[in-house]
Amino acid sequence: MALLLDNQFSQLPSTNEVATKAFLDSVSHLPPFFASCGQRPVGSVLWAVSCGQCPVGSVLWAASCGQCPVGSVLWAASCGAASCGTASCGQRPVTTDEGLEDDQHCTVQQQMSYHCLGSKVFAPIKADISGNITKIKAVYDSDPAKYETLQKILEAEKGIYGSEWPKAGATLALMWLKRGLRFIQILLQSLADGERDENHPNLIRVNITKAYDQALKRYHGWIVQKVFKAALIAAPYRSDFLKALSKGQEVTEEDCLANVRQFLVNFTATVDAIYEMYTVMNAELDYTV
Repeated sequence: MALLLDNQFSQLPSTNEVATKAFLDSVSHLPPFFASCGQRPVGSVLWAVSCGQCPVGSVLWAASCGQCPVGSVLWAASCGAASCGTASCGQRPVTTDEGLEDDQHCTVQQQMSYHCLGSKVFAPIKADISGNITKIKAVYDSDPAKYETLQKILEAEKGIYGSEWPKAGATLALMWLKRGLRFIQILLQSLADGERDENHPNLIRVNITKAYDQALKRYHGWIVQKVFKAALIAAPYRSDFLKALSKGQEVTEEDCLANVRQFLVNFTATVDAIYEMYTVMNAELDYTV
């Protein structure tokens, strides 16, 4: 699974402080994880990448944003004929649960190599991760010595923003970013643990659902939750997903999952350390979007 091991997260020091530069270098390679490989397209699902406004009069998904009423990423579902932001798509007729007709290609963001999760389902999470990485990097680049660790960013911004903190700056961006990272961690751990739907062993919906329920669901309103559930039909097959993790190479499932477990060691420790930091500094917010 060179896709993840090529950019392994660093082992944390005994203090559990997370070095900002090393963290950003590793996490910046994760957005391709959320693009299109092995995708199973769904009819009349449109994606709208915008900055808070969308003319589509159907269901809107404000995914993991927190900066505006409807979020920076909108999902316009069950529309079939709309245009918003940079996204465009034609209708994709559905045949059966195991065989979906693919008659048109939908582009949400620029294509990346070795994509793993269908962009129709996870483009909002991918876009949110990318956007929050950019915000944190901008703060770090403004003074690398001052913001050497993620802990120092939060401590400095607490003084800078006063009563607006923690719902401001890189502190807010990292709060949402860690939730996306937790989603990835739980999904990969579930796969590594062999959890699957015995009735549909080549589907990963049970793994995706577990990750969403534990990492993101509590921060989403009922519209987001309903649309997510409806979109699970577009999730990739287990075999396609694992092959994408191996960069298309023919490796055994056990070898691939062994690499997943290796990647998860430092990745999980890093995510846990960030969550602990937010708890200790009383920086966690519990509002929904």
